[in-house]
Amino acid sequence: MTTTALLSSSLVFQPIKPCKPFLPRNHRIPRPRFPLCSAEPTHLMKGGDGGRRSPVDGGRRSPRRGPHGTSRRSAVKKSFAQEQVVFTTPVARDPVVAIIGGGVAGLVCALTLEERGIRSTVFDTGIHGLGGRMATRIIDSRTFIFDHAAQFFTVSDLRFQKLVDRWLEKGLVREWKGLLVELEAGGRASPVPYSASRYVGTKGMRSLMDSIISQSNMANIVRPCWISKLEPFNGTWRLAEREKPHGQFDAVVIAHNGKCANRLLSSSGLPQLTKQMKTLELSSIWALLAAFEDPLPISQNRDFEGAFVKGVDSLSWMGNNTSKLFPLQSDLPQCWTFFSTAAYGKRNKVPQENIPNATAEKVKDDILEGVESALGLSKGSLQKPFYTRVQLWGAALPTNSPEIPCIFDPNGRAGICGDWLLGSSVEAAALSGMSLAHHMADYFQSGGTQLDEFAVGLNNPFHAIGGHDIGQFPGLKSGEQVEPQACTAP
Repeated sequence: MTTTALLSSSLVFQPIKPCKPFLPRNHRIPRPRFPLCSAEPTHLMKGGDGGRRSPVDGGRRSPRRGPHGTSRRSAVKKSFAQEQVVFTTPVARDPVVAIIGGGVAGLVCALTLEERGIRSTVFDTGIHGLGGRMATRIIDSRTFIFDHAAQFFTVSDLRFQKLVDRWLEKGLVREWKGLLVELEAGGRASPVPYSASRYVGTKGMRSLMDSIISQSNMANIVRPCWISKLEPFNGTWRLAEREKPHGQFDAVVIAHNGKCANRLLSSSGLPQLTKQMKTLELSSIWALLAAFEDPLPISQNRDFEGAFVKGVDSLSWMGNNTSKLFPLQSDLPQCWTFFSTAAYGKRNKVPQENIPNATAEKVKDDILEGVESALGLSKGSLQKPFYTRVQLWGAALPTNSPEIPCIFDPNGRAGICGDWLLGSSVEAAALSGMSLAHHMADYFQSGGTQLDEFAVGLNNPFHAIGGHDIGQFPGLKSGEQVEPQACTAP
């Protein structure tokens, strides 16, 4: 899910921590033994760096430029509706990657690139923090908190489990053992069985994202920043935000989706990536954040902390952030997150940048009525919340997928990662970020000459995916779950 409340605003160059010197590159860091997007490991070949400058240094002696913003050392060929960029310069000995999008996929990609000895800069639009759909809203105190996108996540893959174990050791996440139910209209609740552990951010989902690479020596963060232009130049990519330069990079990762990603790619010279991104279909979901003075009347429903709601048009999920994040405190305001169904979101979709007041009020009333229906309460009997906020996730979750861990165009040295490539879960996002990072590291080590071997996902067909309206949760026995596939070569 993407939120407009965390987007826009003026540019601030804001690393998570003071910049540290980059570590020297180690070409001999071993590649993991499990299969990823690419074929088997390739041998390292020497390649020039093309006279590159720092990733945040836009200055460079300008060679003679050819058409389409490329130099005479880059070639372009006609493909689809735009011209395909083909870089012919050798890959850099010490490449730097631009990652556009600071959600799970983008940050895990940066983390994995660092493990392979490769530097990166992550550009993210978040004003309050990183995370994309791992979003948390803190109102006016440390206990007045709403996870207003991802509510929890599960683990079914050993590679993701290793990453989560590191988060557990650092205290960034904890296992969530609160009661999770399926709630039918009228108030009938039944526990959701599960075979995989469930996790939540210790202080909310966003705090986890802000901490993932906070100790990194090889990944910089630039936010809030809207990268609006990708321009091939002299064997590298130049990035800009409203004509303000943001440096040159040896490769680019697109780690977000929706209309902004489509707009960015449409004139980039990457028609195959553009085609795949535009094939993606996304749902729309309304979120209502509501705080109540007293607990909701759910004791007859076994005091659940989260519920997948069935049979209510305006409601698909209700989750108690207070009991989830502060299970030992009983005297706090009850902060609930409610999500509409995707069908309701589609019927009531408006421009999310400018939601009319009348629409916001209607959505709030409809969702609260849905809560009454789900709990089996009479209309108008639910206590009035003392705080509410309505948000529209206009590009919430994927409804189709190419079912490939990552996409990479070796001609243009650009790739895509994101949960939608495998499904619609936090785990899928992390696996996609890992896969693309390892794939690009192998590409760099190969010298960038074996193009056919490294082209991945450029023509994979899309298929409809299932799951809950708020995403997939591998290991849960509720709903029609689609498990993320293993990351294998196509």
